[in-house]
Amino acid sequence: MDKRVVIADDESIIRLDLKEILEGDGYLVVGEAARGDDALTMIRDHQPDLALLDVKMPGLDGIEVAHAVKGSNTRVVLLTAFSQRSLIESARDAGVVAYLVKPFRSSEILPKLASILSPSPSGEASHADAPRVEDKIETREIVQRAKEQLMRDRGLDEPSAFEVIQQSAMRARVRMRDVAQQILRGEFTGG
Repeated sequence: MDKRVVIADDESIIRLDLKEILEGDGYLVVGEAARGDDALTMIRDHQPDLALLDVKMPGLDGIEVAHAVKGSNTRVVLLTAFSQRSLIESARDAGVVAYLVKPFRSSEILPKLASILSPSPSGEASHADAPRVEDKIETREIVQRAKEQLMRDRGLDEPSAFEVIQQSAMRARVRMRDVAQQILRGEFTGG
């Protein structure tokens, strides 16, 4: 079962980067918001496993949203461009499980999120994680090849090709990898 995520950041490029990183890793992004109040509605509607929330957003800030969902099954991770002692303390009081400092890389985000969602008893990654890492790399390669094929076949630029795969996956409620494999097999009719 894919881990379900809501992403909220008022910068669209941050949301897009996070979504690409997460979906490439098998997460299911069930909602994206630029405003905290919209994020809160999505979290209540979709009950995701994880919510990645920017600290500073219009509507409600990330800490206010975290307070509002405290006690639910959704784990909240704050996205911030700075680390302030007062922020860390108020985030902890709001039930935030971790925070990521921008700018971030997938090599930092993915292990941290994996440990938040499925902490191992010993605190160390198990050997069972090794095939998952290989699977993630393979997924990225499959999606990349499908993007290249769409770019060739349809004359699209890379962001547009990615969007075709992403939107098709969301509509069909399948992983981007599944759509990419359809494209590569010549069975894709969407987009």
